[in-house]
Amino acid sequence: MTARLAVVGAGTVLSGDRTAPVIGDADTVYCEDGVITAIGTESQLGAQIDAADTVIDARGSTLAPGLIDSHCHVVLGDYTPRQKTVDFLASYVHGGITSVVSPGEIHAPGRPHDATGVKALAIAARSCFENFRPGGMRVHAGAVVLEPTLRREDFAELQRAGVHLAKFGFGRYEDPSDGVDQVRWAQEHGITVMCHSGGASIPGSKPITPEHLLELAPDVCGHINGGPTSLSEQGVDLIIEQTTMALQLVQAGNVRSAVRILRKALDDGQFHRVVIGSDTPTGTGVMPLGVLKTVAELSSLAGVDPALMWAAATGNNAATWDLPSGYIRPGAAADLVVMDAPWGSTADDALGALRIGDLPGISAVVTAGQARGLLSRNTPRAARLATIAPAQPHLEPAH
Repeated sequence: MTARLAVVGAGTVLSGDRTAPVIGDADTVYCEDGVITAIGTESQLGAQIDAADTVIDARGSTLAPGLIDSHCHVVLGDYTPRQKTVDFLASYVHGGITSVVSPGEIHAPGRPHDATGVKALAIAARSCFENFRPGGMRVHAGAVVLEPTLRREDFAELQRAGVHLAKFGFGRYEDPSDGVDQVRWAQEHGITVMCHSGGASIPGSKPITPEHLLELAPDVCGHINGGPTSLSEQGVDLIIEQTTMALQLVQAGNVRSAVRILRKALDDGQFHRVVIGSDTPTGTGVMPLGVLKTVAELSSLAGVDPALMWAAATGNNAATWDLPSGYIRPGAAADLVVMDAPWGSTADDALGALRIGDLPGISAVVTAGQARGLLSRNTPRAARLATIAPAQPHLEPAH
């Protein structure tokens, strides 16, 4: 049986596409079986709206693709051993995060380092989260942590098991340069490699310098603005100017560095490489609003169009990791957020709020074409609240 959902009445629709971040002449998005199938106006899509099982009215507020946290420390289940917190992922959904990408399940207690254990952890995490969507979010888990014990044939096994993520920076290498073989073997087998950068973040890890990054040549320079310690300005410039790796900006890093990196990426025509993550839960804590806060900070402090920054946290992430969500366009996963300026803000809408550094209020979250929540328990209250028909009392918050 086809499941149909329509979101109508949007004052602004964000695309997630950096080349055209706002969709003009559209106020309605229609979805079938968890996929966006049509975008237009209510008058154009009247027949689809009439056929929808669920209709969300954005009431003039902003409709956007759900945020993607490209650096979220999952392990197994909706629990973080680092902060001993249960249901943190479901809480992140209330921060507009509809997908997360694992940088390796490095916080697993007693994390293995032998080849068999390393592979087993990655495969188990990926498989478990394939069958588990906390709060409705998509968890792209099972990032193999690269270790010197791994051989080329191990990556063939990981590829066959569907593992397509890897993290370098926490293996037992005497020198980070010794990991070149594992990085290349992973890439040869279709695995996207994120590399730690900057100072050491947990006991047993080592600082990774710009010179290491040039030699390792990963696909993604993880937390280039610090995790928690940023690379030097000269080192950052080297990475931007002499490589093609994605430039990950995170909430748990150095805000001053993030603003500078963003401005240089824009000036150098490299914005397509900018991706956003929270790098939580870590010592920084559990941060349901981590990605939203980063978008607000970079929009306001760097003076960048907030619709463009939203694309860095959605479409840019989707393109870098080949994810099904991150855009509002036909064929994309129906992961959506309805938001508005918060009560008390001097801004008139969500983009205006982000532009001055205010966090928008979220009044509806949709994942896989299904409404997951109304009136976020974590953001400020939205000035205009979305409504849903037929009524779904179980989604009403205890706010």
